[in-house]
Amino acid sequence: MKRTVQQLVEEAKQLPYGERAELIEQLIAASAQDIDPKIEKAWGDEAMRRLKEIEEGKVQMIPGEEVMARARKIIGRK
Repeated sequence: MKRTVQQLVEEAKQLPYGERAELIEQLIAASAQDIDPKIEKAWGDEAMRRLKEIEEGKVQMIPGEEVMARARKIIGRK
């Protein structure tokens, strides 16, 4: 009988913390193998471009609390 994702999640919740963490790491590692190298490179290039803009003072950083407050306002939550 094939198990659903929800059933697998419920089973995983029963594992001790260390085993859950190991399961998560293995799932992430397996998922990372499916990433298109061109897309991965594009994201890396974008991250480096943004970091350079920050280091050169070309962009202004916004504190996380302010970002979250703006997001809550946009979606109508307080």
